[in-house]
Amino acid sequence: MTSMPVKLPEEQQCSVMTFPEDLLYADTHEWVRDEGGKVTIGVTDYAQSQLKDVVYVDLPEVGSEFERGDSIGVVESVKTVADVYTPVTGRVTEANFALKDHPEFINEDPYGKGWLIKMEIQNRGELKGLLSSKAYQGSLATDE
Repeated sequence: MTSMPVKLPEEQQCSVMTFPEDLLYADTHEWVRDEGGKVTIGVTDYAQSQLKDVVYVDLPEVGSEFERGDSIGVVESVKTVADVYTPVTGRVTEANFALKDHPEFINEDPYGKGWLIKMEIQNRGELKGLLSSKAYQGSLATDE
């Protein structure tokens, strides 16, 4: 997995954020791993760094169906509560319920152990509307 580092604000420069190039990104700070007819969804390294210490995660039930842009859950940190949105339409086939006992996985490994859900995607064309790693990083520079 190849990642590109991004320049951080001075207060965060002690850590390096990564944005794997094999993933797609939503401007709402979720990542998507395309696995053919299924996708895995999580929050980006940037999002977890903004949230700070994650203390609670609310995930949808397996079998739930969502339209692109729907809230699929909530991530709560010591700093704030944030909705997580699905970048694609589909049905949840798996949820990372290990996060109930270990919400810190989102901070420690957002692209690995910190994944949120897996979905059977309904419209693969929606993937074309997502951002590449480089485009997502560019959008972060314009947000700040």
